[in-house]
Amino acid sequence: MAKVKICGISHEVEIGIMNELRPDYVGFVFYTKSKRFIAPEHAGMLKSKLNRAIKTVGVFVNASIENVALCVETASLDLVQLHGDETSEYIASLREYIHCPIIKAFKVSRAIDIERAMYSPADYVMLDSGAGSGKTFDWSLIGATKRKYFLAGGLTPENVEQALEISPQPYALDVSTGVELNRLKDYRKVMKFILAVRNFKKKPVKF
Repeated sequence: MAKVKICGISHEVEIGIMNELRPDYVGFVFYTKSKRFIAPEHAGMLKSKLNRAIKTVGVFVNASIENVALCVETASLDLVQLHGDETSEYIASLREYIHCPIIKAFKVSRAIDIERAMYSPADYVMLDSGAGSGKTFDWSLIGATKRKYFLAGGLTPENVEQALEISPQPYALDVSTGVELNRLKDYRKVMKFILAVRNFKKKPVKF
């Protein structure tokens, strides 16, 4: 069963929804240009109110290693997600400062983008259509892979089953805008998304 990550959490009311519906991961965005930006101290406060079974992911875009390390410590993050132009060398250096798993996001528009992601030294990769574009990419590009990957980009409660049907066994599904109403996570949308993922059964292949 694929896991669920609800990204862009920034309000205490959303923490209440997460505690009740129990996604596997929630994401805090530390990119100052994002409308979902959150200060590390605020993230730490929200984390203290979050059920301990739910892991927290810090999202960064071309941030300094020192800033990432500070946020990890201040907000007690469980994972780090890199959503910019971070190189393999950057990831190697970051590992000297933090001791939690790293997710590296890749924008996918062609099959070669998938191949590039497969060679990343990160613990997990994320296949996305772009940073917060709200659009999907051609899921059939993914093909067979043994690499654990997060699938992101334009996912909604209405299309996530189709994504699971086409994509070969994603490790997790990542959603933000697709479960929002007026820029806040919506209880019904989050519930519908999580149930769709956890109740999904791939249709048998007909010959």
